[in-house]
Amino acid sequence: MATVLSVSGSPSASSRTARLLRHLDQRLAAQGHDVIPLDVRTVPAEALLGADFRHPAIVEATELFARADGVVVGTPVYKAAYSGVLKALLDLLPQYALTGKTVLPLATGGSTAHVLALDYALRPVLNSMGAAHIVPGWFTLDKDITVREDGSVTVAQATAEALEQVVDQFGAALHRVPVLAAAS
Repeated sequence: MATVLSVSGSPSASSRTARLLRHLDQRLAAQGHDVIPLDVRTVPAEALLGADFRHPAIVEATELFARADGVVVGTPVYKAAYSGVLKALLDLLPQYALTGKTVLPLATGGSTAHVLALDYALRPVLNSMGAAHIVPGWFTLDKDITVREDGSVTVAQATAEALEQVVDQFGAALHRVPVLAAAS
């Protein structure tokens, strides 16, 4: 099966975005994929904000992207765009870090007014990084994600069904995209 890098672009330790991603990771793992979680908030700020390409955490993140067959990118939406911490990481990756990869963009937010952030803010960046195939993403309202005391997540039924379909389409697409050599 495929190796999937699941990237949470949330700066918050109590993020609904990160918890939703980890919930979806379980579905991908149940399909036989090797899922590697990456919470961008754990990358040292001095490496991200100082654009330190040689920092061990940036080198490791770059290697994780290179190793992955597919990438799930999840972000909260702030002011109609993806998070700044995610932007900082994407800026430090090689220009074509997504070459040959299938990508699933996901976003969370408090209002449907932000739903277009996936297509008008995040998708162009992922495309510019050489993604072989960007599957249709999904925007989830914060109110549809409930975090229980034990940290587990419950997703509103209609949203859960839609997310299952999106994740299953991503999983199926991982098998259809030929692996290409990374651009230099």
